[in-house]
Amino acid sequence: MRDSYDVVIVGGAVIGSAVAYYLMADPDFDGTVLIVERDPQFRQASTSLSAASIRTQFSNAINVKISQYGGQVIRDFADMMAVGDSRPDLNFHGGGYLFLATQEAQAETLRLNHAVQRDCGADVLLWSRDELAEAFPHLRVDDVLLASYGRSGEGWFDNSGLMNGFRAKARDLGADYVVDEVVAIDRQGGRVSGVTLASGAKVQTGTIVNASGPRASRTAAMAGLAIPVEPRKRSVFVFDCAASPEGTARLNQGRLPLLIDASGVYVRPEGRFFLTGCPPVEDPAVDCDDFAPRHEEFEEIIWPVLAERSAAFEAIKLVNMWAGHYAFNTLDHNLIVGRHPEVENFIFANGFSGHGLQQAPATGRGVSELIVHGGFRTLDLTPLGVERVLEGRPFLERAVI
Repeated sequence: MRDSYDVVIVGGAVIGSAVAYYLMADPDFDGTVLIVERDPQFRQASTSLSAASIRTQFSNAINVKISQYGGQVIRDFADMMAVGDSRPDLNFHGGGYLFLATQEAQAETLRLNHAVQRDCGADVLLWSRDELAEAFPHLRVDDVLLASYGRSGEGWFDNSGLMNGFRAKARDLGADYVVDEVVAIDRQGGRVSGVTLASGAKVQTGTIVNASGPRASRTAAMAGLAIPVEPRKRSVFVFDCAASPEGTARLNQGRLPLLIDASGVYVRPEGRFFLTGCPPVEDPAVDCDDFAPRHEEFEEIIWPVLAERSAAFEAIKLVNMWAGHYAFNTLDHNLIVGRHPEVENFIFANGFSGHGLQQAPATGRGVSELIVHGGFRTLDLTPLGVERVLEGRPFLERAVI
């Protein structure tokens, strides 16, 4: 590790590693990059504990386009991230997302979202109750008014594979990683100039990128800045099913989608098992080290909803559970990306609110464009900048899970 780098990235999970990759892969960048990561096994990283899926079914065009680019990267990942003979396979399962609406307000939201999605070229279908029943005969659909199904470009994949692919390629291209923790940031007026690590090392830098996930507010505070990002716990459950409905779909080779019930409960196949979760009834900020899953969510919320939605889910057995953290943006549940207007060499890549994996490629590319070229060149992420936070001006996304 040097004592000075052009760019220091705080956080080495999927967002930080994506930024590092896009910087090092840009032929116009000839600088040095250091990624500082406190947890070398990524045991508590939102990346590692994610349900690892991608969708284009958002309500605003920027988020749709961000995910479309993410899908392109997932498809091309083996070629993009090849290092020597290693070609990482993300094992993408194109099962799609299936949103159900049981109230007219929910159905109208699906219609509005669908118009945005189709304008962006997303392959999303709106289905009537009868069309839904024909496609997925295991579902009870009497209460469903409308369904929205992602026919292509949506599914789930290897979460750690995405992070490790970016990480390995960035290192191969010359980025340095260090296992340490940023404990202080040097700031003089309108610029940051370096970081102090827990080991005592001091590193000078021309740019700092905050990619520290649920700890983003702590990192920002070291530079005298504030963002509305806090850790929110999400429990994930894995269950076995006595009479699995996987294989019963009448499209997509029998594969079931990731179902989002109107209640907010989601479920998708995971090998021979199923993975499920739900929005918590109460959703307070939690300690950064609190990873105890909320078992009662499975018993009291999830299982009754699943059993009501499909007879196949009446006899299920919980086999595993864990909890991860959303880096939750309390203003509008959308990512914050870009320079701080008062400290322009401090760049945010934070507040993904559960969408960090699918948004990592576009975020990494966008941040690298800011650093190398002085502005966004491919997808304009300006509306997602920190200015809206400082002005208290939400950039709303209706399709938040």
